[in-house]
Amino acid sequence: MKDILSEIIANKRFEIDLQKQAIPSEQLQEKLSDEVQPGYSMKQALASSATGIIAEFKRRSPSKGWIYENACPEQVVPDYIAAGASALSILTDEKFFGGSLKDIRTARPLVNIPILRKDFIIDEYQLFQAKIVGADAILLIAAALEADQCHALAAKAHELGLEVLLEIHTAEELPFINKEIDMVGINNRNLGTFFTDVENSFRLAGQLPQDALLVSESGISDPETVKRLRKAGFRGFLIGETFMKTQQPGQKLKEFINDLNSPQSDTESH
Repeated sequence: MKDILSEIIANKRFEIDLQKQAIPSEQLQEKLSDEVQPGYSMKQALASSATGIIAEFKRRSPSKGWIYENACPEQVVPDYIAAGASALSILTDEKFFGGSLKDIRTARPLVNIPILRKDFIIDEYQLFQAKIVGADAILLIAAALEADQCHALAAKAHELGLEVLLEIHTAEELPFINKEIDMVGINNRNLGTFFTDVENSFRLAGQLPQDALLVSESGISDPETVKRLRKAGFRGFLIGETFMKTQQPGQKLKEFINDLNSPQSDTESH
């Protein structure tokens, strides 16, 4: 049975081939020569944040369809910043998630916090794109890559001044972690079935390197879960649908952070 991830990756290869025909890789790299400059460190932002919320800009998902079809980054992103987001995740896959690189380009001048390009990255061409539009970090998904391919992409990302969030879902993917990885994300969503179980983060936390900055991704819908995850060692919490399924994502984030910081909070300080 063909799973969702296989379908997405097949489409991504097709998309990249078309993009390369329009703008060859060499031409893209020439645009970069003037633009390689230090960005914001997502790892540092999460390590020093009291909340660690990575607020995601996401219009749709393969499993749920449209979440907020007409969402505009110029409206949502400043509201996320005002509410206290530590970093931003912006989905740039068009077919399955309704996003584009333009969303990062639009958001970049509006914010002074790190932006993660969230996509299914399988080619260094996508790293050049990410740097040009102003991303600070990129996502590499272990389930979508071979280990040596992942390591090569991570090394190239560092050359370009991009940090790397490696996403794993199972213990079998632990060998993907190496010195080029800045942050390790545990995806609570199975990318084959899109079934979500936040307990996956707790199951894998103890098996991860002690010095890794840990991020829990997907399925986080209440502040109590974030408090539990912080106690388990996580410092980043990637949350999208919880905010984007409302008409005011920034307001929802503000309420979420207020609950997280309430006097009753037993969140472990760092």
